[in-house]
Amino acid sequence: MKRRDFMQMSGFGIGALMLPSVPVLGSIVSSEHLLEPGVDVAIKKKFADIALNAARGKGATYTDVRIGRYLQQYVFTREKQVQNIVNAESYGVGIRVIANGTWGFSATSDVTPEGIAKCAETAVAIAKANSKFQKEPVVLAPQKGVGEVTWKTPVKKNAFEIPPKEKIDLLMKVNARAMENGAGFVTSNLFFINEQKYFASSDGSYIDQDIHRIWPTFTVTAIDKAAGKFKTRDAISSPMGMGYEYLDGLASEKIAGPNGLVGYRNSYDMVEDAITAAKQAKEKLTTKSVLPGKYDLVLDPNHLGLTIHESVGHPTELDRVLGYEANYAGTSFATLDKWESKKFNYGSKNVNIVADRLQPHTLGAVGYDDEGVPAKEWNIIKDGILVNYQAIRDQAKIIGEKESHGCCYADNWDSVQFQRMPNISLKPGTEKRSVLDMIKGVEKGIYIIGRGSYSIDQQRYNFQFGGQVFYEIKKGEIVGMLDDVAYQSNTQEFWNSCSQLCDKDDYRTFGSFFDGKGQPSQVSAVSHGSATTRFDGVNVINTARKI
Repeated sequence: MKRRDFMQMSGFGIGALMLPSVPVLGSIVSSEHLLEPGVDVAIKKKFADIALNAARGKGATYTDVRIGRYLQQYVFTREKQVQNIVNAESYGVGIRVIANGTWGFSATSDVTPEGIAKCAETAVAIAKANSKFQKEPVVLAPQKGVGEVTWKTPVKKNAFEIPPKEKIDLLMKVNARAMENGAGFVTSNLFFINEQKYFASSDGSYIDQDIHRIWPTFTVTAIDKAAGKFKTRDAISSPMGMGYEYLDGLASEKIAGPNGLVGYRNSYDMVEDAITAAKQAKEKLTTKSVLPGKYDLVLDPNHLGLTIHESVGHPTELDRVLGYEANYAGTSFATLDKWESKKFNYGSKNVNIVADRLQPHTLGAVGYDDEGVPAKEWNIIKDGILVNYQAIRDQAKIIGEKESHGCCYADNWDSVQFQRMPNISLKPGTEKRSVLDMIKGVEKGIYIIGRGSYSIDQQRYNFQFGGQVFYEIKKGEIVGMLDDVAYQSNTQEFWNSCSQLCDKDDYRTFGSFFDGKGQPSQVSAVSHGSATTRFDGVNVINTARKI
């Protein structure tokens, strides 16, 4: 990167520092530039063929090419101020090959016939150099070429076509309503991503995909100046694989809960949630602190999704299981011997967890992964037993699979694709049961909503999770709000305490928009679905008490 580009990106990207781990890829551009059409698909095919032919000519036995245009728009505000708008574009080609039984990869932003051919030749040279140290040849699970196909996120409104003023007006309204209802401070943000990806391989696939994601979020803070206290509440939103219709009510689907609490599915009323958040943050200033002990927990999907992500999603990634992935957040306790036994109780018989890239509107929904494998669904945990992992083409043989699971991904054209988490979701219960029905059966418990602070060990086993809002349950009724709540458990103990699930009418998704993995670090987006779920006898601590 040139110094001029670095200085420009540093200035424009400073708003991204408002949230942790917010990547800005590529060059800063205008919002109008984001609407310019990409390269015609016929030209992409010609470019791909140049790479395939050049790699084969240098001795590659397998080649795949990714021509990618990655667009981002982030909008940051605080109270009455727009802090920043970031528009970014990244465009280039990544070429991966197998030569002498070894992987090689190279990437270039020189998207010309000459630049692409040179890039392919470099990838082969790298593979051959690496082969001197390769102990066993790479073996790919077979994948039949799919020919020329396309796939698009089914958006009704392309978020990049919505004028920035309309987005700013929405966030200003969110901030204003939060302030009117008790917030002392409020920040609100919108994140939009569009991946225009073209994949081609020597297997005979030419796949053009147009993928959209959206994430609206905010944080409100209520202050008690006299007591010197403050409390916050984050948005109860979920990032989605949708267009701007997620925010305009066209797909409105609200789910009522106890005490008027509302969940959202396939739509999100950001203003309504901001008003509720401000009131709840203000109420938290005077609410009582939790008494530590054992409680039955009723966990809302917007909260449970993060627990699923950390305690099931990451530990069933096969590269973590094998120890290939260790430096970024550790390995996994769910080792191969547990899977091979076919009787490892990951959870109770109520726990059925699936990996799924087919569910509409989710962050992981695509037509094909970054190895050209069609999206699919498969079981991870069935009736509480660990039955499978997440595997890509060069891993499938390790667990006796005849084909890849289709969960390979790279976050940019210049990144190497590797195993990434697909949507990992807990199936809802089959018996008709609402949140109120579940609460009626709880003698002593806590109802938890929203994602809070969390911690988990390097094998994804011992953990602690907080939340946004907590309600005390006594003798089947909510009796008031609690604060300073977190629960501690280990993965196997926690999932074996799962006793009840609401049915499909309560099913919703939570999402991670910037999930990190790998070195060099990459981010991906993934959803986790569930209905409200009960866990019995979980240890709850008070996070405000000093030990």
